[in-house]
Parts: sequence; C-alpha cells; structure tokens
Amino acid sequence: MTLKLGVPSKGRLMEKTFDWFAARGITLERTGSEREYAGRVEGIEGIGLMLLSAGEVPRELAAGNIHLGVTGTDLVQEKLALWDQQVEPLAELGFGHADLILAVPQAWIDVDTLDDLDAAAAAFREKHGFRMRIATKYHRLVRDHLRTHGVADYALVDSQGATEGTVANETAEAVADITSSGQTLRANHLKQLSDEPILQSQATLWRSRVAEMDSGDEQALNALLARL
Repeated sequence: MTLKLGVPSKGRLMEKTFDWFAARGITLERTGSEREYAGRVEGIEGIGLMLLSAGEVPRELAAGNIHLGVTGTDLVQEKLALWDQQVEPLAELGFGHADLILAVPQAWIDVDTLDDLDAAAAAFREKHGFRMRIATKYHRLVRDHLRTHGVADYALVDSQGATEGTVANETAEAVADITSSGQTLRANHLKQLSDEPILQSQATLWRSRVAEMDSGDEQALNALLARL
C-alpha cells in the first residue's frame, strides 16, 4: 500500500501547503494539468499525493480513504460529528488563520455579547412572530455554541455564498462566518460580538484514526513524523 496524503487542490492553501512541506525537505507537486487531481511526493518514500478540495479532506479522512490530510480546523469540526474519534491533529501549519464569529448589524447598539443577543432574539420573536435568523454554513458549530451559551430564540439559515450580504438582503438578521481581518464585516455594516470566537481555525495536518495501514504505511508515517 501507499500512505495517502490529501491536500487542497488550488489557491493559496495549496501553495502554502506545498511551501510548508518543502521547508521540511519534502516536495509536493501536481502532475498533469490544473484540471487533474493527481500529484507526487519526493523526498520521502511510500507517500502518495491526492489533490482535493479543502471541504473534501475531512470526509475522506473519516472514511479512511486517505491516511493524512491538510485542511482547516473549522471544516473538520463542522463536517465530522465525532471528529476527535475519527481524526487527530498532527501539526498546525501556521497559515490559513481565521475565526468563526457571530456578527450583528452595527445599528444594534445594545447588542454586544451573547447575553445581549439572547435578549434581542426573544424581543425580535415577540415583535415579529418568527425567530431571528442567523445565516451561516457552519450549522453544527454555531448550534452547539449557542446552546452552550443559552441562546434559544433563533433559526439558522443556510448560506453557501456571500454570508455577510444576507443582512442587507433581508434574508437574515445576523451572521456566523469565518473572518480573518473583519473588512468584509465592516463593509456590510456588521460588527462582531465581543465574546470569544466560536472557533479559532488554521490549516492543520490531520491523521485518520480509521484508515487501514500496513507496515510500509507505518514506516512512511514514522519517516514523515521525524521530519515534522
């Protein structure tokens, strides 16, 4: 068998992942055109490269189809219900930093914390007859966070596109999304709640706890870990 490593297939995440491994004497490279998702690993024996979308990596790790994968903490914890039983982090890569946060309109001057949001949500439902809508693509993480902090009167609205624009478009009253600089929030007249972020995420190298390994795979993994 070959130890399978899945990494993001395009963009800055791919480039920075390639750079991170190169700094440790391991060369990752795409083989073929940008439309092909095959690659190779040089500098260490017994490892094969698969190019995947960052969102596919958690699923492939959990299914045991790849042994190792690079993707964000946010995607692992959102997509895998029992993530710590299916995967384990081997190394944080030091890039792809982003916080999953809750944000409300800047005009809501009395809403600055989750407690304020809880009160505002109750008042909103009483006034309008329906729950305050929060647009997000991180349903599991947001729901768990709000439940932990006792916020109840809300409804999650699925957003796979420009989440910050949903408030201006009047399809949501608040948003929960990934942010790194806050510029997009400010451009859409939104403000982040002052509480701790729901999750602080970065690109991480993960190992599948369920992928089958033979002695050759274990040898390749140990050789890789020695480099890291």
